[in-house]
Amino acid sequence: MINRRQVWSPVIERPRNRAITLLRNRAPELIVIGCSLGGMHALQVILSNLTRGFCVPIVVAQHRHKKSNEELPAYFRRKTDLKVVDAEDKQWIEPGYVYLAPADYHLLIERNGARGELSLSVDERVHYSRPSIDVLFESAADAYSDRLIGIVLTGSNDDGAHGAARIKARGGIVVAEDPATAEAPAMPRAAIAASHVDRILRLEEIAPFLVEVCRTSVSHS
Repeated sequence: MINRRQVWSPVIERPRNRAITLLRNRAPELIVIGCSLGGMHALQVILSNLTRGFCVPIVVAQHRHKKSNEELPAYFRRKTDLKVVDAEDKQWIEPGYVYLAPADYHLLIERNGARGELSLSVDERVHYSRPSIDVLFESAADAYSDRLIGIVLTGSNDDGAHGAARIKARGGIVVAEDPATAEAPAMPRAAIAASHVDRILRLEEIAPFLVEVCRTSVSHS
């Protein structure tokens, strides 16, 4: 008889299935998103499907050229009702905002009492990148623990995998884009391999999932 090892395999579920059980009635207070190659399109799909009434703040680390400027948040503001801005040092995190990590800066999350605060750093590059997804995810996990949702989207390296594992270790929720819909599948694959992600969703399923989870968790809080 062949002795077969049991290998964990994530389950790909539709976004409406058992969403409330993920957070166990804990209302999410922050969403962090990481992406690289193909991220412009992926973020556009997600943000364009979140309406002005979506209040949970979102912080994004996207690998971007160090000379990119205000044109990036301006582009996304044309695609969504949410307020999209480049993050500033010591800026309070407010509902209804999307904060983008500025070019050539790491973006970190800190907690000052009940409020979240953004912090910028010019420390060494991580995974050849600044901003680094791991830096954002790890700091957010330490600040928000089980009130955090982390999302790993398309990208061509493994930045974000360690951060996703930290989010899971702190009790948060991790969602990976289905590699089949990712322009560059390496990044979501690395996150899936590094931690037992809670959901693997096609790109078009992520925004509806967030809407449902945030709505149902708030109504049961």
